[in-house]
Amino acid sequence: MNSNLSNLLVAFEEYLSVTKALDSLTISSYISDLQQLEIHSKKVLTKLSTTDVLAFLSTFENKRTLNRKLSSINVFFYFCHIQSFTHEKIKIPMAKVPKNLPKYVSNEEILDGINLIDRSNVTGLRDYALILFLYASGCRVSEALSVQRTDIVEGWLKIRFAKGEKERVVPLAPVATQAMERYLSEQTLASPYIWLNYRGEQLSRISAYKIVKKYLGVSPHVLRHSFASSLIIGGADLRVVQELLGHASLETTQIYTHIQKQNLAETMHAYHPLR
Repeated sequence: MNSNLSNLLVAFEEYLSVTKALDSLTISSYISDLQQLEIHSKKVLTKLSTTDVLAFLSTFENKRTLNRKLSSINVFFYFCHIQSFTHEKIKIPMAKVPKNLPKYVSNEEILDGINLIDRSNVTGLRDYALILFLYASGCRVSEALSVQRTDIVEGWLKIRFAKGEKERVVPLAPVATQAMERYLSEQTLASPYIWLNYRGEQLSRISAYKIVKKYLGVSPHVLRHSFASSLIIGGADLRVVQELLGHASLETTQIYTHIQKQNLAETMHAYHPLR
């Protein structure tokens, strides 16, 4: 807990942590956004009007940044309203942001990339297994790096450090499990975590990014998109994909429906007699 925060923000921070069960990074972002609002308006947050909030938001041109600030502000004023800290319940609509189609790489591209990895040493075995693990599980990179040996039982992965602190369980493809087992059989460093650097410390996000970028030319998050895209192309139900990705809302998962439509169109053009 930040000792420099006002009593109001301390209470809000506790609300986000306990009631909303948000992760620490998200909570820090919310608090930072509100501190920016307070500095910009030069007023106590509970004394702000809609006009004050809009004046602050008008300083941001990027709609994604704007929506993040809006989310923080709307959740804060909802909290103030239910706690009777304010009489007016300020609620500002989100800005409309065009949905970017998720970038993904095909199964063939991933296999071609990782086959270039030299697996004659433990570092190569780790890099090979890590990329397969990310693609096979659909994990966020932060979730993957927090996985411990005891989190994998009989081909099932328990993700305990998921976004919003929500636990989920996903099956792992045998090829990914086998690659990980081979890596761990050569890994002599003592640690409960699976993905380690050469000093035996938990692998960092930057290191994971460099590994995936080196062999596939994309970020680890693209492997998450690739996981979902592969399932959709294979005919998986959207709600199953939602569960595997750990999305709280089906609306978030619906960004992948364009892939489903594209696959249907390609199948139609390839096999229909009137193509």
